[in-house]
Amino acid sequence: MAERTVFQSISRKHVLCLGQHASVREAAGVMTRANCGSVLIMEPPDLLLGILTERDLMTRVLARALDPERTTVREVMTPNPICVPPEMPVSDAVCLMLERGFRHLPLMTASGRILGVFSVRDALPRELGVAWSQAQFNEQVNDVLG
Repeated sequence: MAERTVFQSISRKHVLCLGQHASVREAAGVMTRANCGSVLIMEPPDLLLGILTERDLMTRVLARALDPERTTVREVMTPNPICVPPEMPVSDAVCLMLERGFRHLPLMTASGRILGVFSVRDALPRELGVAWSQAQFNEQVNDVLG
């Protein structure tokens, strides 16, 4: 059986996004209502500026005691996130996430169109196991190569 792609695996096929001047409180509300762990920060019509995640809210807003009403998403987002093609196998995406410490990867076509966000929650245990084995192998190779 062929491995699923990240596009086949994402639970929501629409893009949750906000403009760069939205407040952190607005972003948290949008994420909560959509039951989603991230929101893309876009400049119309389709320029991806960054991504704001639950982790960003915790480490860059709450931990620094910033005012969520006056702090814009632009100030605390992760700028220029790594994007992956929709045809990437899930295990490759999870491996990338493990190696880089990400939990969310925007999906972008070769023409630059954003299709959604792949979350670690979208991966099944089978694919997590394959990715974990690959990440461990990559770490061993890196250790040998120095």
